[in-house]
Amino acid sequence: MPARAADLLARFEALDRFLHDHQHLWRPRPFTHLNLPWEAQHPELAQWLRQRSLQDAEASHNHPQLLPAPAPFPELAATSLALSRVERLPTHALAPANPRLQVDVPGRKWQQIEAFAQSLCFAQKPAHWLDWCSGKGHLGRRLLSTDQQLTCLEYDPALIEAGEQLSQRHHLPARHVQQDVLAPDTAMQLTAHMTPVALHACGDLHVRLLQLATAAGCGQLAVSPCCYNRISATHYQALSTVAKASHLQLSLEDLSLPMSETVTAGSRVRRQRDESMARRLGFDLWQRQHRQCDEYLSTPSLPSAWLGKPFAEYCEGLATLKNLSTSGDEDWPALEAAGRERLAQVRNLELVRGLFRRPLELWLVLDRALYLEENGYQVQIGEFCDSQLTPRNLMVLAQRCG
Repeated sequence: MPARAADLLARFEALDRFLHDHQHLWRPRPFTHLNLPWEAQHPELAQWLRQRSLQDAEASHNHPQLLPAPAPFPELAATSLALSRVERLPTHALAPANPRLQVDVPGRKWQQIEAFAQSLCFAQKPAHWLDWCSGKGHLGRRLLSTDQQLTCLEYDPALIEAGEQLSQRHHLPARHVQQDVLAPDTAMQLTAHMTPVALHACGDLHVRLLQLATAAGCGQLAVSPCCYNRISATHYQALSTVAKASHLQLSLEDLSLPMSETVTAGSRVRRQRDESMARRLGFDLWQRQHRQCDEYLSTPSLPSAWLGKPFAEYCEGLATLKNLSTSGDEDWPALEAAGRERLAQVRNLELVRGLFRRPLELWLVLDRALYLEENGYQVQIGEFCDSQLTPRNLMVLAQRCG
């Protein structure tokens, strides 16, 4: 890749078979199961993973395919790598940005904008950019050049106001429009001569763009999808004919798998995440004993201040939120230690699911690409930056045929 035409369909069908045939490995979440269904079938692999440390798991998280684990891990890893291989999209040189455009834009975000912009190799020079779910419009302003127009659609009035001020400060011909892109009247904002772009628009938001852009007859568009689980439906709603025919029915929990890769969190955030997960796992052990039910109990999100509480107080508070009562005889220190031990096991068992993280994301991206192809577009998919800059580094670039 970059992939085109028949390549897209062949890749999709291969991914579909791989994901369907091995769903017993990637659907169950170690966080919610004391023992995973596949462990009885692959005891050597399960034991090998369970004895590894939390640090071992962290080191393998971003590249689980390289882990020298027992069978069937190596074979699955090789297939995952082969099916997930995506090349970098062609790039073109951009005119240097006005340094002032970068003011107040986090460095990593600006690098993503630069990489995205350099990968927009359209056959026709865009006349009117449409920055979809634009925030303050940083992407649109970076793309805008002489004799071009820019429209930014954004729902948040505060971001609209901030974007307008920035565009005026730089004397750029940009319209910032407050718009709920999921509302019926959004179609009025698109015309055929616009070139829509969306960098990390979530779930329903970028799907809505694809639907409206094809209906409006836009000649070209580019989308970098994100947060596939941010949808209003209870299950994934396929777009293309071939995906609609697939036996792979995806829940919201399934759709969160591609989002589980992290590369940007700082050490403090990671420590807080680990502490929160270890505590929830310790509480989970208690609630299973207390309720005499070997079943995960969903718990609400908690303020970070709760991590400052002693573990016993944390669990008692969580029990109250779930209408459970503690007996006073709990061995909280033992449960806290067990939660930490279980966190290491969970993270290592998650590496099996990690083999399917990119294949599932590519399956979803190909569904979008095939949908556009069915609607008369020539489509490329490829990476627009390294995964270290953002794991959501896939772009769908479409241009109308003829």
